[in-house]
Amino acid sequence: MRNVYVQELKDVTSEVIQMAGLVQEMLKDVMHALENKDLDLAKKIIASDDKIDKMELDIEDHCIDLIATQNPIASDLRRITTILRMITDLERIADHCVNIAKVVIANNGRNFVKPLVDLPRMRVICSEMIEEAIRSFTNEDVDLAREVIKRDDEVDMIYERIYLELLAMLSEDSDLKDQVVLLLLIGRYLERIADHTTNISERTIYMMLGLRK
Repeated sequence: MRNVYVQELKDVTSEVIQMAGLVQEMLKDVMHALENKDLDLAKKIIASDDKIDKMELDIEDHCIDLIATQNPIASDLRRITTILRMITDLERIADHCVNIAKVVIANNGRNFVKPLVDLPRMRVICSEMIEEAIRSFTNEDVDLAREVIKRDDEVDMIYERIYLELLAMLSEDSDLKDQVVLLLLIGRYLERIADHTTNISERTIYMMLGLRK
């Protein structure tokens, strides 16, 4: 029975890794849609959210079944509850990708008022954070988890720079309001993606050490 239980834990971990991979693809694709004004790709990203939602429910069911049937010990119970919280954060990251896709559609192919430099940089950092957060979880690497948490500050700083720059542009030309709002929304969604990734790393630390950070 113990061998079966260990295998079940490995299986559910693999499911989380697969879910995270799909979320990373969504993030990469939605920024591609933004930079290339690809409305069709944006629509596909919105439609793909159903798959992420189903994965979250399936993994949740798997975890609940493990708790109900295997009576996990403290360390394993922390792992399972960590997974339950992680998939919630991954699902919300996917939601923010959908929100960005909706902004792409709302912009309807127009050129933006400023070159897309900072937003793609935010995306790269967020993607790296997600990859490292999942690796820290699977490898039980507390040090890497803490490095991911530190990187959230990079994203916050870029967002603040974008925010101040766009407000300055708006003060000079009120006709830019619609464009400024759309760009600020995208920046905010990326900033929230970094926050959810930070949550994943904090929960890895809790899983390993019983500490909140």
